[in-house]
Amino acid sequence: MDPFLSATALAAAVRRRELDPVAVIDATLDRIAALDPVLHAFVALRPDEARDEARALRAALDRGADPGPLAGVPFGVKDLEDLAGLPTTHGSVPFREHRPKRDSTQVARLRAAGAIAVGKTNTPEFGYTAFTKNRLFGTTRNPWDLSRTPGGSSGGSAAAIAAGLVPLATASDGGGSVRIPACYTGAFGLKPTFGRIPRGPFDFRDWIDTVAFGPIARTVEDAALFLDVTAGPDPDDPDSLPRPPRGWRETLDELPQGLRLAYSPTLGYARVEPQVRRETEAAIDALAGAIGRPVEHCADRLTDAGFAWAALNAFELHARLAPIVDTHRGDWGRGFLQGVELGGRLGPADVGRFQADRLRLLDEVSRIFAQVDVLLTPTLPTAAFAAAGPLPTHVDGEPLASPIHAVAFTYPFNLTGHPAATVRAGFTDDGLPVGLQLVAARGREDLLLQLARVYERVRPFDRWPREPFRDGARPT
Repeated sequence: MDPFLSATALAAAVRRRELDPVAVIDATLDRIAALDPVLHAFVALRPDEARDEARALRAALDRGADPGPLAGVPFGVKDLEDLAGLPTTHGSVPFREHRPKRDSTQVARLRAAGAIAVGKTNTPEFGYTAFTKNRLFGTTRNPWDLSRTPGGSSGGSAAAIAAGLVPLATASDGGGSVRIPACYTGAFGLKPTFGRIPRGPFDFRDWIDTVAFGPIARTVEDAALFLDVTAGPDPDDPDSLPRPPRGWRETLDELPQGLRLAYSPTLGYARVEPQVRRETEAAIDALAGAIGRPVEHCADRLTDAGFAWAALNAFELHARLAPIVDTHRGDWGRGFLQGVELGGRLGPADVGRFQADRLRLLDEVSRIFAQVDVLLTPTLPTAAFAAAGPLPTHVDGEPLASPIHAVAFTYPFNLTGHPAATVRAGFTDDGLPVGLQLVAARGREDLLLQLARVYERVRPFDRWPREPFRDGARPT
């Protein structure tokens, strides 16, 4: 079996009886066993249960039952999300034995559609950084270059996708955590509109509303199918949105005519590596040519609400962890603990000021989307950096104005709730993937998927890293 077969093609082959679901799971587990010791994408596996579910799916096929649109597709579950039977550790030592009693809604819906969860993927502690490293499971590496990070916080999921370990994986994005790792690994990542995919059931009811669940995949069609299966209202999540009348995969090839596109190379405050900008702008040229539409320059300077974003999330995280912070003081990662303690020092006036920054940003972005349909930016200012960090502090020899500017293009659209996607723009001279970000008005995932589909057809995502991987060496 080709390990880079798309989820859509794999499910179709299982449904046609051309692939045996048990053989698919066996091949998946064999590949994980061979390659994951150097990648560290997975932190826990459920081989016996996965094989049992594959046998049950095969029996359902024998009976003529409908196995679901994701029949037999192996997938990974980010270790911030619940998969019954395995711990949800959040990449954090105090939670190493935390065992949920049931699946998250997203995982349950994927499994109900015939997909088979093979295990949990690595994440930084509580998804707190843009590279994937924690005290429990160590460092996850990028299959394009094992000395580099796959990004974070969905780094384990992205590494598993790019290395051909699984064709689908769950991810979540509170400041770029779908788009950052998808960009650094050359995958397709979609952060839907806030509430599009339910996030329940909750063990802590958050309220800052910046986190969206979404897929990391190797094809746009796979992401559309993922959204079809997982989106829709859920009583466990009061923020969950209704489904549109038609599915995203059904409308994938219905890109509207006369689209208005605009490009912002900096959002008014970011620095970008020259090679990243080169590849981004080449991708924009290809996209403009494919749809026959000009791309305008977006001169708007957005409010840089990066510190507001970081502080609001730290405030909420402190509320969640305050009862156990001191009893586990020696267990937390140092940088993570500093962030939690920052949240504890904030008061109502601080939160009000940060929310005012957020409102200014929302107004500015709303004005942009009154004029254009899709905003284009680099996904990130740099290519993937060292696997164990730290975040870049300089771009093209110049210091960043803020540490948060290492992910300058992603967090604004978590604060505003707009859907955003990343497609592979190209490669640096060192062979590292570069991403192009597409942002649309709230509720317009269809437009992002349709536009990404057109782009994918003119610049296919058909090059992936090949094994064997060697520690510290770029795979060929």
